[in-house]
Amino acid sequence: MGFIDKDIVPVDDGALMDAYSQSIASAVDIVGPAVSRIERVGGRAGHGSGFAVSPDGLIVTNNHVVDDAKVVRIATPDGFVTEGRVLGRDVDTDIALIRANSSVGAWARLGDSKRLRRGHIAIAIGNPLGFEWTVTAGIVSALGRSMRSASGRLMDDVIQTDAALNPGNSGGPLVSSNGEVIGVNTAVIQGAQSIAFAVASNTANFVISEILRYGRVRRAFIGIAGDTIELPRRIALEAGTAQTTSVRVRRVEPGGPAERGGLRDGDYILAIDGKPVGGVDDIVRLMDGDKIGHNTELLVFSVAGRIEKKTLLPIARP
Repeated sequence: MGFIDKDIVPVDDGALMDAYSQSIASAVDIVGPAVSRIERVGGRAGHGSGFAVSPDGLIVTNNHVVDDAKVVRIATPDGFVTEGRVLGRDVDTDIALIRANSSVGAWARLGDSKRLRRGHIAIAIGNPLGFEWTVTAGIVSALGRSMRSASGRLMDDVIQTDAALNPGNSGGPLVSSNGEVIGVNTAVIQGAQSIAFAVASNTANFVISEILRYGRVRRAFIGIAGDTIELPRRIALEAGTAQTTSVRVRRVEPGGPAERGGLRDGDYILAIDGKPVGGVDDIVRLMDGDKIGHNTELLVFSVAGRIEKKTLLPIARP
């Protein structure tokens, strides 16, 4: 016969469920009012979701939502309708930036996607009807993915989640339990079944900055696909770094700058020109237009089992 430990407090499943529900409801209350329905004006018909990221009407959505439209119609959850101009688009990340003709009221804050961990709560919010939100919730399943979009382009720094995307939710925010936007939901990944994907907020922030400054995203190309992974401690000690994460090269494009520079599948990228690489978003950020045509030094832990320096000559993104 067993004994019951009187010091063990039984878990109240109902209380846990209430706390989970309350965290989701609170996050939706914070971000939901910033989420709008986006419709193309002129050209081919289409619609999706978007969300304001500033009080003066800057709205983020998917590139495939706006497509080739120059002007879009914006409908907020409270029924306000206005138009906006497409400031710029980035096919590689499926992100577009819109400037509304007038303030749309509420706006959401972009969080730091590098702080995400597998298992964190992820909440997808959309406004497919223009008058009400749809909300789905799940967990972050994987981080820092490089995946092929339906257009055939490689998308970097992708978050995988099981928070289902309803029709029309594409372009809406993926939200953390504390009410910060951690990604931009996208529905253009090939083979997505019972899983959903979002472009990480740090990459979205980079794209927004590039569009605001240059009207487009200037991007250097080295020809790799990689994943954000935990950096084995023995490698960190050998490299003399305090990093806990890095990027492991999954595929090197034949004939590209990475292959010509000696990078191989399975190499860990630790730094670019002396700046630490803790994830795919760092590569996206560091490989900007200024790197095009200039020798760039990568610090790697190679598949040969040693720390090496590789010199690459990035080209403009094809």
